[in-house]
Amino acid sequence: MKEPLLELSIGEHQVTLLGTAHVSLASVEAVQQLLGSGHYDAVAVELCASRHHLMTEPDTMAQLDLFAVIRSGKAPLVASSLALGAYQQRLAEDLGIEPGAEMRAAVHHARQHALPLWLIDRDVAITLRRVYRGIPWWQRFNLIAGLLASVVVREPIKAEDVERLKQGDMLSNTFEHFAEQSPGLYQSLIGERDQFMAARLRQEVNRITAPKRILAVVGAGHLQGIAAELERPSTPTPSEQIAELNSVPPPSRWPRVIPWVIVGLVLSGFAIGFYRSPELGWALVVDWVLINGVLTAVGVTVAGGHPLTIVSAFFAAPLTSLNPTIGAGMVTGAIETWLRKPRVADFSRLRKDAATLKGWWHNRVTRVLLVFILGTLGSAVGTYVAGFRIAERLLS
Repeated sequence: MKEPLLELSIGEHQVTLLGTAHVSLASVEAVQQLLGSGHYDAVAVELCASRHHLMTEPDTMAQLDLFAVIRSGKAPLVASSLALGAYQQRLAEDLGIEPGAEMRAAVHHARQHALPLWLIDRDVAITLRRVYRGIPWWQRFNLIAGLLASVVVREPIKAEDVERLKQGDMLSNTFEHFAEQSPGLYQSLIGERDQFMAARLRQEVNRITAPKRILAVVGAGHLQGIAAELERPSTPTPSEQIAELNSVPPPSRWPRVIPWVIVGLVLSGFAIGFYRSPELGWALVVDWVLINGVLTAVGVTVAGGHPLTIVSAFFAAPLTSLNPTIGAGMVTGAIETWLRKPRVADFSRLRKDAATLKGWWHNRVTRVLLVFILGTLGSAVGTYVAGFRIAERLLS
């Protein structure tokens, strides 16, 4: 077997770490071969509960409540998750294998043979939030650009290239470079999850009736990190470490304060304008409405929004921009969902469509997300442009 393997001991328990690639037929065969040997009495997989549920219950996505997603402000999170999977989905299509097939094989074997199945990865939503909060605001633009690139860029890759990525030297060099370029991003995406998965393995084997021989199926990029964590003394306790890694740092205060400051400045500008003359005051209001409305409508138009959504964006944006608790994207996304309700077919094709740029505009689910995101972006740009226009008129 050519797949990377590490044998470790946690007390009396033997843990075999199998490094895989999520789009590798060789990885699937390795999982089947190891579990088929009958040597293991428990299986651990690099999955969280939500990803496992989505894998075993594919119809779950069809139950997605877009109104609830938009209302709760989770549209960017859902869009990010789809964009993150876009590159992997394209690789899978090129190589003729389903993404995460080795995890499916492990889950299927555990079910079929009634073996304990341990889901050891951190919830993807928590990881994304910690990534976003853990890097400086200016690096978030690079993160967004990377997500867009995963959808736009299509670079062919061969099966042998995937297998080569699992080799120790190349993998180590890749992750070392990643850590040097963006240490905050590396820590949240890789380092913390290594710690989390090691803590979860410790937590499970510490149970009184824990199995003695465990196969842990994880991405090859996590192999060395998990092994290093397991070889360290367990301080704090696994439960304490998991609780710490599951916590999401509170957002900075200034991003929440700035919108209210901008609203205060805009309203002050209106007041000054009307104090000087009604004509100037109304001119400022017209500038605010036109600039905000037009740029938001342009954003929704680029997203392929319904004509009524575009009109609604024009009238809603000048008002929502003066109320930071309600975003223009929330209004436009909700209206688009109501006007073009996603069909069952849209949900069934969601992951496949999200792997291509054209698919994001073709699928009604991803198009609603685009309407939300580009409507929000248009409103944000409109707010600043209109604000500078008001200041220019008052100072001239």
